[in-house]
Amino acid sequence: MKSINKELSAEQRDELLATLKARFEKNMNRHTGIEWANVQAKLVATPEKLWSLDEMEITGGEPDVVGYDEKASKYIFYDCTAESPKGRRSICYDHEALEARKEHKPANSAVEMARDMGVELLTEEQYRELQKLGKFDTKTSSWIKTPADIRKLGGAIFADFRYGTIFIYHNGAESYYAGRGFRGALRV
Repeated sequence: MKSINKELSAEQRDELLATLKARFEKNMNRHTGIEWANVQAKLVATPEKLWSLDEMEITGGEPDVVGYDEKASKYIFYDCTAESPKGRRSICYDHEALEARKEHKPANSAVEMARDMGVELLTEEQYRELQKLGKFDTKTSSWIKTPADIRKLGGAIFADFRYGTIFIYHNGAESYYAGRGFRGALRV
């Protein structure tokens, strides 16, 4: 893996903070009781987390604050774009699945991309929490963190929202579709 400078320039930082602040203020229902000034202070103090949020933004995730973990003193960000992030679609589940494909390999995998971005795939529980904040993945689907026992058998799980219901499905981990990507979670 190549070494990547995980720090934004002052201009990139200011631009990202302005984007995040505008999204935060537009979607107050996602983070009732949380003040932007406190979030920004935490972000400025953790440049590597800002870099990860920028990666989420660049790939189309539209990250936003969705909660605060008082015990850990961390803000929780999820990708809040209406559909699975465009810059993270057409990928299989993980590196093992990517290597298992004999032909027509996708460019990357969800688990590797998330790791490289410094984020985690949403769990099923987190995906369900996200859906309480709006309607997400009504035309696309998102890989979610797959339990080890399912992955060991060659499968992986993904989720979407159809017919007013959250569906959790399974697929072979090596499968990939133009309408399936992944959503990330980041704790700052």
